[in-house]
Amino acid sequence: MDKKFKRTLVTTALPYANGPVHIGHLAGVYVPADIYTRYLRLRGEDVVMIGGSDEHGVPITIKARKEGVTPQDIVDRYHKIIKDSFEEFGISFSVYSRTSSELHHQTASEFFRRLYDNGQFVEQTSKQLYDPEAKQFLADRYVTGECPHCHSEGAYGDQCEKCGTSLSANDLINPKSAISGATPELRETHHWYLPLDRWQPALSKWILEEHTEWKPNVYGQCKSWIDLGLQPRAVSRDLDWGVPVPVEGAEGKVLYVWFDAPIGYISNTKEILPDTWETYWKDPETRIINFIGKDNIVFHCIVFPAMLMAYGDNFQLPDNVPANEFLNLEGDKISTSRNWAIWLHEYLRDFPGKQDVLRYVLTANAPETKDNDFTWRDFQTRNNSELVAILGNFVNRAVVLTHKYFDGVVPAAGNLTDIDNEALAELKAIKERLTDNLDNFRFREGLKEAMNIARLGNKYLQDTEPWKLAKTDMARVATVLNIAIQICGSIDIACEPFLPFMAGKLKTMLGLEKLEWADLGKSDLIASGTKLGEAQLLFEKIEDEAINAQLDRLDRIKKENQVKNFKPEPIAETIDLSVFEKADLRIGTVVECKPVKKAKKLLQFLIDDGLEQRTILSGIAEHYKAEDLVGKQVVFIANLAPREIRGIVSNGMILSALNADGSLKVISPSAPSTPGAKVC
Repeated sequence: MDKKFKRTLVTTALPYANGPVHIGHLAGVYVPADIYTRYLRLRGEDVVMIGGSDEHGVPITIKARKEGVTPQDIVDRYHKIIKDSFEEFGISFSVYSRTSSELHHQTASEFFRRLYDNGQFVEQTSKQLYDPEAKQFLADRYVTGECPHCHSEGAYGDQCEKCGTSLSANDLINPKSAISGATPELRETHHWYLPLDRWQPALSKWILEEHTEWKPNVYGQCKSWIDLGLQPRAVSRDLDWGVPVPVEGAEGKVLYVWFDAPIGYISNTKEILPDTWETYWKDPETRIINFIGKDNIVFHCIVFPAMLMAYGDNFQLPDNVPANEFLNLEGDKISTSRNWAIWLHEYLRDFPGKQDVLRYVLTANAPETKDNDFTWRDFQTRNNSELVAILGNFVNRAVVLTHKYFDGVVPAAGNLTDIDNEALAELKAIKERLTDNLDNFRFREGLKEAMNIARLGNKYLQDTEPWKLAKTDMARVATVLNIAIQICGSIDIACEPFLPFMAGKLKTMLGLEKLEWADLGKSDLIASGTKLGEAQLLFEKIEDEAINAQLDRLDRIKKENQVKNFKPEPIAETIDLSVFEKADLRIGTVVECKPVKKAKKLLQFLIDDGLEQRTILSGIAEHYKAEDLVGKQVVFIANLAPREIRGIVSNGMILSALNADGSLKVISPSAPSTPGAKVC
């Protein structure tokens, strides 16, 4: 950051108010934005952080239609859930508002009208998909069909959630209306378009020449769009939910959500700063930072800037757009439609008081340069092995020892030795690296440096061993514990952007009120004579039971999705009845059942077939415990040729059904039958 600014405006992507927020949203946008904002506040800078719910758009109308309620009912419900969970999680917005507000409707309408009056739109009539049964044009999300790329069913008209490819509704194979199920037809409709091609030279200069410092994923995606040549983009839609297009002849049309939503940053700033909002949007000495996910890059780096250029009036463009990649969950893409997510409001319920643990893990594993994966085992390990064993352990040792030897009063330091000076020098070096990382949006590396202060503290205590010195040299113990407490103070400052709840507890323990970034690394941060509070655990171990409960929940969701999306395999080719009649199907009773050694899937059955007892091997060990099958009656093929498997001769085949959730169920008679009874 070469240029110095008087103030910073931080904006965060507006989440759709058709559901709660999940860990993908947090890792991609809100945690990094909060870290950066808290850091600037610690530096004493003028910073405003703007957020809000995106309450228009097709996903909300689809949700309302499914539930039989109004779109307003949906946004009212989820706006509250989102806002409350953000607040409980410590996301420190200056304002968190909504795009259904009257102020936003006024702002968005005025924005469109100015561009319209100044000839900044082109009007086009084009053919779009229309539902003849519902008698309405279909927005992208109201059309589903087969993806032309991966050929999975259920792809939306704007994107395939299976392969992630961006689509046009006209690309879909066998499209269907999500409203009525009817096959849509092409009909003409009239819309307003923002001619992005008109602004391509200005956008190219601004991004490709003036912002080469942007993250490679952001810069690269923008360059790709510009190199392909920008095209006019529609800014209106045929819908009845949203900001009405404010011109004559536009009945039944609203502003496209991606024209309407980013204007929410402006209207939300107006809400909190009605008299000075223009200072944060139009003063060249304001730095604007947009925190977004990678799927929003084109809208924040090309579409919205083009809108601001078209509007004029000295609106400033963002100085940086530090977009993150995606976070996956247990090796699978997070999906709201499949409920494959960790929802923030549920996490807060399941892990009360552990906001900082999730903030820590999402930052330590942040998808800053590539997609990353969240796993519950990693979550547990990072808490127990890092937050508890490194950070919490050091602070606890330092405070407990100070209480033990000096009644909780910070002792004065005496003469410093080389080991003391080396620790203090390293503390200042960590501060420099930490500051550089935060200035350049490298929050994952920044967190490592913050944790290195705790590692430094643990090493310092281990090297100096004050518990041994206490037997012979209390003056030296005083110096060691003074420095240890100073390191604790620096931990509080360094970790406050990342772990604000922990930092609040630590301030109480250290007898502090307010610290600033400039205090980080000081050797006299906490005055001698300061009375410390009682030591308390900053973090607690997370036991296997809590993690297993979360893994069980995900396993249930996976099976539910398998059942929901189950499609029977195609019927095999037709056979003659005479072929089927050759198979001798019988009822047998399981006399014995046991696992086959070194064979993960095999069970060995001893079957009473009414004539004798026969051995049959079956690959269902992953679905049944052997002892649960003893006494059970099964259907088996009695006249299969014997087959040797793992040195055991199997005489027959037990019939099972493969269910939608991937489980195998042994086929049994509905009522007890005589062993050997023929199935016909």
